Amino acid sequence: MNITLAELAALTGGALENGSPDFAISGAASLAEATSTQVTFFGNARYLPALRQSKAAAAFVPADFAEPIAPALIKVANPTLAFEKALERFAPPPVTYAPGIHPTAVLGPDVTLGEGVSIQPYAVIESGVAIGPGTVIGAHVFIGQDSTLGAGCHIHPHVTIRERASIGARVVIHSGTVIGSDGFGYEFAGGRHVKIPQTGIVQIDDDVEIGANVTIDRARFGRTWIQEGTKIDNLVQIAHNVVIGRHSIIVAQVGISGSSKLGQYVTLAGQVGVTGHVEIADRVIVAAQSGISKDIPAGEVWWGTPAAPMRETKERLAYINRLDKLNARVRKLEQELDAKGKSSNPET
Repeated sequence: MNITLAELAALTGGALENGSPDFAISGAASLAEATSTQVTFFGNARYLPALRQSKAAAAFVPADFAEPIAPALIKVANPTLAFEKALERFAPPPVTYAPGIHPTAVLGPDVTLGEGVSIQPYAVIESGVAIGPGTVIGAHVFIGQDSTLGAGCHIHPHVTIRERASIGARVVIHSGTVIGSDGFGYEFAGGRHVKIPQTGIVQIDDDVEIGANVTIDRARFGRTWIQEGTKIDNLVQIAHNVVIGRHSIIVAQVGISGSSKLGQYVTLAGQVGVTGHVEIADRVIVAAQSGISKDIPAGEVWWGTPAAPMRETKERLAYINRLDKLNARVRKLEQELDAKGKSSNPET
């Protein structure tokens, strides 16, 4: 259903400039793909050339935007969030799941279900599990004994939640993820690797979202703990007894070794590796493909392998990039010294 520019500005709390309030917008798209009846957004200065070339009818822009461009402007505090609201307005209705238990689902004794829970085909829920109101359990999900899930969770198909896991409210877990597999713990004795029992749990607090094919190991003892509001991308490995603080971001292919601790609002970019027993303090940012082998103080930005403060790593890279020129200068100096030595000593 179309929406006018005036309605779109009102929806997003924006101010419309150089556009007809009654012009009908049919959808939302990127700068490069938007058509003459769609809205787009501009949130990064590097995309200004793309905005100038865009065929969009309108664009969400920052409140202080002053460039002359063809599309109508909707000035907002945050163009990215405004665009998301527009996308929601034009998106198809979300998939819904009727409350109830599918006939093919298997529930053990003493399972407790809150009001409005939906259990999809072939789910297996073992004894002693408690599931809060409004939670959706997808097809082929397994939930182990004595686990608890809060209200409003969405567990997508083929998720495995092992025994005694504790999951808060409004948690989203995407397909293929395993919660509570054994931690990787062995002791070398008698010429062989002897398994150390992993008797702890995994605790996931409210409003956490976990991507596809993530593994979060149970603790050796105590808990592996993912705190409130943290978002974890696909293909992440979190080892036993790791603690990740509130509202952190863990991007794809990160690996965090056992007993490491992350503070609040930490960002680990793609393919970061963290060794065991490391502490990363609040609001640290670690750039992609870094290797963390020691503690990081609060608020710092680190990069590299082994990682160091961003400025130090950039300086090292600059030195490395100048090695060819330095080598050429040294060779030239050696040749000049050698020639000078021969001229001062003709008998050699």
